[in-house]
Amino acid sequence: MEEYMLPCLNKQLFGVDCLGCGMQRSLLLLSKGEVVASFKMYPAIFTLILLATFILLNWKFKFRHSQKIISILVILNITIIIVSYLIKINK
Repeated sequence: MEEYMLPCLNKQLFGVDCLGCGMQRSLLLLSKGEVVASFKMYPAIFTLILLATFILLNWKFKFRHSQKIISILVILNITIIIVSYLIKINK
């Protein structure tokens, strides 16, 4: 699977990780059952999966207050992505 991963153009062109760097590897680790390693690679992976799952379920079942829940999950994801990115680049 690893040979089919897309390269990060931001890292190739500018030498700097982007906010999404590590997501593919994290998903691969998660698919192998390596939960802790997956979290360490990309901490937002679990909340992104939760958001995607909720959006798909809401598409089918139309939950009450779904827009508010989606907004909260998006804000949570953005916060986790930015904080983990800042921690990663300041190591």
